[in-house]
Order: sequence, then structure tokens, then C-alpha cells
Amino acid sequence: MSDACVICANLSFSWPDDTPVFSDLSFTVPPGRTGLVAPNGAGKTTLLRLIAGDLAPTGGVVAVDGVLGYLPQNLPLAGDLTVAEVLGIDAALAALRAIEAGDAAEEHFTAVGDDWDVEERSRAELDRLGLGDVALDRHLHTLSGGQVVSLGLAAQLLRRPDVLLLDEPTNNLDIDARHRLYAVLADWPGCLLLVSHDRALLDRMDRIAALDRGEVHLFGGNFTAYEEAARTAREAAERTVRSAEQEVKREKREMQQARERAERRAGNAARNLGNAGLARIVAGGLKRSAQESAGRARQAHANRVNEAQARLDDASRSLRDEQILALELPDTTVPAGRTVVAAERTQVHHGGRPVFAGDGVDLTIRGPERIALTGPNGTGKSTLLRLLHGDLAPDVGQVRRAEGRVAYLSQRLDLLDLDRTVAENFAAYAPDRPDTERMNLLARFLFRGARAHLPVGVLSGGERLRATLACVLYAQPAPHLLLLDEPTNNLDLLSVGQLESALTAYQGAFVVVSHDERFLTDIGVQRWLRLDEGRLREVPAPDGA
Repeated sequence: MSDACVICANLSFSWPDDTPVFSDLSFTVPPGRTGLVAPNGAGKTTLLRLIAGDLAPTGGVVAVDGVLGYLPQNLPLAGDLTVAEVLGIDAALAALRAIEAGDAAEEHFTAVGDDWDVEERSRAELDRLGLGDVALDRHLHTLSGGQVVSLGLAAQLLRRPDVLLLDEPTNNLDIDARHRLYAVLADWPGCLLLVSHDRALLDRMDRIAALDRGEVHLFGGNFTAYEEAARTAREAAERTVRSAEQEVKREKREMQQARERAERRAGNAARNLGNAGLARIVAGGLKRSAQESAGRARQAHANRVNEAQARLDDASRSLRDEQILALELPDTTVPAGRTVVAAERTQVHHGGRPVFAGDGVDLTIRGPERIALTGPNGTGKSTLLRLLHGDLAPDVGQVRRAEGRVAYLSQRLDLLDLDRTVAENFAAYAPDRPDTERMNLLARFLFRGARAHLPVGVLSGGERLRATLACVLYAQPAPHLLLLDEPTNNLDLLSVGQLESALTAYQGAFVVVSHDERFLTDIGVQRWLRLDEGRLREVPAPDGA
């Protein structure tokens, strides 16, 4: 294994409008495979860009030991480029062709250098990433999004980097392409730092770097081990918070009791002074002395309350709010065996050609079945969901739906009115629920107080998902069939966990298109379907599912 590493020392960065992102951040990425995790917006991509040199820090230094390779999340690749140009081998290939044709000009040998096997290496790298049938002179606009991602990775690996930065490398990759990526990275010997929400990929890391509140903390082991460590730390923090809460209550109770005792003593003293017939000036002095003593006691108790409250605040800040959704969805229950939807020999034509092969698709969903719909990109999975929902009418065959609502969540999360608030959207989906009940239900989706009255258009991706789930799952009538198209795309790990919580509570049937096997396993998928080359077939669950 290479001994290459990345060192960030006292790193600071602010955007041009002076919005700070990092301040005095120091950490080292050692050799091996490191997964960088944090909620969306914490600065993961910014940190990779700083290490790659795309951004200049406002303070501190970044040191990279060796040759650097960087695959950004949004690949800046123009559609008129060829595969060879993206790989950076077009000049060497042209020189080789010229030399093979008998042209011995010096510039051709200079262009080739020591890389005489560049074509063979390129073809081998492309083949490892599932692009073995892609010609080197093919243009990018003819490739799928997943193929472009794999091609970008191949270009970086051909540079033989010592340090490799990958930002969401499984975006747009189907299950087969993901497994090829896993295999390539398992064999890679250098220093790897990747940002990903793919937990199967994160479980193949040697360590996890957690970016939290502007600091990076390294945890040895894969993502599952990190989750366990985080869970243990959270439970300890919860115990500390509960203890601090009890301390605050005890100090407040003692302060109140002390105040009541002081008031009783003051009342008794005033009566005794009056009965004793003391001179007014003497009585006044004694009264002032008693008041001062009582004031000092009150201040001492108040100080102890403030100190206890400060300890509670510190404990609460150290406890990261996981924001888990706690839901009950009895109205979504579907009896076992009831047919929810049946597609019979359905066929759709696109450009005059059928999308589904043979006699079309047959699919029957009964009871609360949990179905994963998998397959390569571009085979018609989204088209099938739209057929089941009724957005798309079949050209051949029919789709029969039972009574009950069918809800469809597209990749774009575009169900809600962006100009209306969360509460207004929810009222439109559940108009017969009392306003108080609606607000209580929104609180379960973490929209409390003023957050329930924010326009949907200003919400983050995770917040928009929660708002959409609230409207769909508590709609009137409640859905008995959910159709979800790549629901985890662009969600951070916290939001994925919230989605899992909601789908675990849901008691109807669902069909989920996803390439995230860990997500599909965690939501209890029972039936696995694969759509490939226009044919739908039932397949065994993946290993470990």
C-alpha cells in the first residue's frame, strides 16, 4: 500500500460574501480508504475542492503527498468530447498511429513517452468499469449518465494517482455498475478520500471521517462500526442530558423552597419585632439585615441554577439530534391477499418501438407487499411506475387498480406547491383533519412552530422529502400503494434514515426503484423484481439482503 496522505493544517475558508465554512480546521487523511460523512450543507464537497486545489483557502495550508486524482460530483464534460479525449490519451494514440504508419517524427515519440501500452491499459480500465464495449472515438452525448461517471473514474485511474478524491461516485450508477466500482476501489492501493451516501460503499472503507460542527473526527472501521460508535456516544450523551435536567430541576426546587423559608422567617421576624416594642430605627436595621441575608441566599441559589443550566446546555449541544420520525399509520393498512394493482400484458411504445419486450409486462401486487424494482439504467423502470400510477396509459393491455389511493413520488419530489407553506400543502391533502391535529402531525415530521409555515420552495432536500411524506402518508384517503422512484437520490444519511422510518411505519404496499441495496434491505423488501432488456422477472434477494 502507498504511504501517500493528505494533511490540512489550520485550514480556513469563507465564500466571497464572507460566509464562513471552515475555521482553523486541522486533520490528516492517512493511507488507505477513508469515507467522509456529514449532513448536506456541512461542507464535504467544499473540503474536497480545497484539497484538489479548485478553491483557495482563506487561511492555513493543504498538503497532498504525491499525484492527485479528483472526480467531482458534477462532471464538467462537454458532449462533443470523445472517450479518448476524456481519458486524456488522444494525443498519445494519434502519435502511436502515426509511428505505426511509418512517421518517425520526434514529436510523436515525445507524445508517447514511455506509455507505449496506453491503449491496452485504457481498454483494460474501461473493461473493469463495465465500458468494455465503448469505442475510444465515441462521443459523450451518446453515453448514459452512469457511463459518464464510470468514464470519469477511468480517466482518473489512468493517471495512476497516489491520492484519489471521489465526490458521490455512485451517483447515476445502477447496481451492476456499483458493484464494479466497489471491486475497483477494493484493489486500489493509494490514499482514497470519498464522499458518499452509499452505505454499502462506506462499509468498504478502512475508516470514517465525520465532519461535524467544523471539525473532522476519524473513526477506525467501516460505516457500520461508526454507526455503532455514534449510537453508543449518543446514548451516553442522552444519559448526561437527563442527569443535567434533573440537576436543574433540583436546584430550581431548592431555590423555591429557600425563598419560601426566607419569606416565612421575614414574616415571623416582623411580627416579633412589633410585639417586642423595639425602636423604629433598630427594627429597620434588623429588617435590612434580614433582607440582605435573604438576597445573598437567593443569589447563591440562582448561581447554582445558572451553573446547572449551563451544564445542561453543554450536554444538549454535545447530543446530536438524530431527528428520527416516530409515526403511526393505521389508515394505510391493506389486508393480506387483496389485489392492489394488476398490470396485464401492458405495452408502451416510444418512438414507434415497444418499451417492454414480448407480450408486455404482467405484474400483480397483493396486500402489503414490499417490492424492489431493479435493473440497468434506461430499461423502463420509471415508465413502469407511471403505468401503475395511471400517469401513463398503456398502448396495449390494461392496468386494474383496487379502491384506494395510489401515491407516486418521483425523483424530483414535485408533488407539493412550492409557493404554499408546509401547513397549507398539508391542509390541501388532509382537509377534514382539525387544524390542531394537522399541526401535531406535522410536528412528528419535525415541522414545529414557525417551520410549519415556511414555503416549500425554501426547504432543503431532506425537509422537502419530509413535507412530501407528511402530505402523502396522512392524505385523505390514505395511500394503499406507494410508488417511489429513486427516493434516496441526493439525500444525506440522516434524511435516508428518516425515509426508512416512514416506510417502516407504512402498512400498505410499495414498489421502490433504487440501486441502494442497503436501503432496500432496511425497509424490509420481500420481493425483488428486475427489469432488463424489456423483460420483468422475479429474482432472488442479493447476498446479505
